[in-house]
Amino acid sequence: MHFSEKITQLRKTKGLTQEDLAEAIGVSRQTVCKWESGSAMPDSEKILALSAFFGVSTDTLLKEEVSLSGSFAPQQTQPPENIEAFFETEPVRQKRPLKRIIAAVVVFAVLVTAIAVPLQLGGYRELWWKLCGGKIEYPYVLVHGLGGFGESEDGSVSYWGATTGSLPEYLRREGYTVYAPSIGPYSSTWDRVCELYAQLTGTTVDYGQAHAKTHGHARFGRTYTEPLIPNWGNRVNGGQRVRIHLIGHSFGGATVRLLTSMLANGNAEEIKATGRETSPLFTGGKKDWVFSVTTLCAPHNGSQLTCIVDEIGNIAGITDTTQLLVNLMFKLAKQTNSAFGTTDLMLDQFGVHNTGSGEEDITQALHEVESMGKDHAIYDLSPDGAAELNRQIETVKGVYYFSYAYSTVSDGSLLGGKVPLLTTLPVLMPTALAMGAYRGTTSGGIVIDDSWLDNDGLVSVVSAQYPMGEAHEDLDTENVEKGVWNVAPTVEGDHGTAVGVNADGEKTRSFYDTLFAMVASLKR
Repeated sequence: MHFSEKITQLRKTKGLTQEDLAEAIGVSRQTVCKWESGSAMPDSEKILALSAFFGVSTDTLLKEEVSLSGSFAPQQTQPPENIEAFFETEPVRQKRPLKRIIAAVVVFAVLVTAIAVPLQLGGYRELWWKLCGGKIEYPYVLVHGLGGFGESEDGSVSYWGATTGSLPEYLRREGYTVYAPSIGPYSSTWDRVCELYAQLTGTTVDYGQAHAKTHGHARFGRTYTEPLIPNWGNRVNGGQRVRIHLIGHSFGGATVRLLTSMLANGNAEEIKATGRETSPLFTGGKKDWVFSVTTLCAPHNGSQLTCIVDEIGNIAGITDTTQLLVNLMFKLAKQTNSAFGTTDLMLDQFGVHNTGSGEEDITQALHEVESMGKDHAIYDLSPDGAAELNRQIETVKGVYYFSYAYSTVSDGSLLGGKVPLLTTLPVLMPTALAMGAYRGTTSGGIVIDDSWLDNDGLVSVVSAQYPMGEAHEDLDTENVEKGVWNVAPTVEGDHGTAVGVNADGEKTRSFYDTLFAMVASLKR
């Protein structure tokens, strides 16, 4: 009998619902449902809790050849009718050997348990962690994309969940520790990484002296007095490193990738420029601070939409087409929050402050930043800019990597291209159609061919799956490797579906339930 069948039988024998069992063990009903369906297994702590709750051994729960039949009634032997008289008739010299035998049996039983239980439940580390306060759960950090924002202070509004309701709040109710910080909505990947690191650690944003000098902006930014994750990178509960799960949507994918690489490898230019005053972000040596990286609709290889906008601008005689793309991204982001116009631009390093809430203020600010060079989001989103960024990012061997691509188009063009599905977000219909037909070559020599046509309205499937040239394989949840991109099957939906923009709420929450459960169960 399999574990899932045993749990189901034990629960029903006690006359419990899945909700009753979930409440007793301290998990969600969805978690119990996954155990009973065989799609997930509880960790060692929950195995012990189930064993104690049902009054059965861990062997009974875990070993397939052990049946539940008769396991509830331990065998009992009847003692002699007059046990006191039995011992009194024994010579005194016989009591000590008997006690020694009993003591030896107890010691043997303890030794067997000390060896068998840890091995059964994942090794001695699990037992040691339990003795030292328990196995720690890693926090989840959600990183938004271009034009986005994190979570409002009261949790009522969030980029994550959008029209389906706040995902961070939902996931916290499911027992996860979740953070959704706001970083520069239009800043470059580098600047966003520096801002995210400062918030996680509770420090002043340091963009790096060398970087700031090259791009003509201030070295230091805002100060965060309280860290989002107080013990991040420290060892607690028997030497366990506090690590994090990073999940990035759209442009947030580049942010979480660069942060992970920077923590592991540092940056030689910044170390050379500032020596002992270098920010810890740039010194490296933190390859085990991140446990997993997950990207959703991320333009790992850029988006050909930037090429399309450039060509449209050239036809119309517009030399600076960046504003057109910014306007488009802003309209999409506005779908998630009617008050989005008040979002902080976070461009203090350029001397651009949030002086207004209108769309014109944002595009004007971006125009000023764009004129200063390539240190902005739009360049990083272009195929050439993404290729340059990819040369700076290394996939860290000890980290799990996952990617999810979405598609909102199907075959149908007379020219052999793709056309958007009727379920596509209206604002993305034109872009999905344009991307499904565009072919060309960038100024940097990157060929946009038929493989780029399948898209989610803003990012091609081929770009969202993995950075070109990186090791990758199809996602197999039973055999997940570190240091390679585990590519999930393409999901039907547009760029906003992944974060709940005009999406089905139950499907959105179910997707994140499955994702979080998977990364939480990964081997440490």
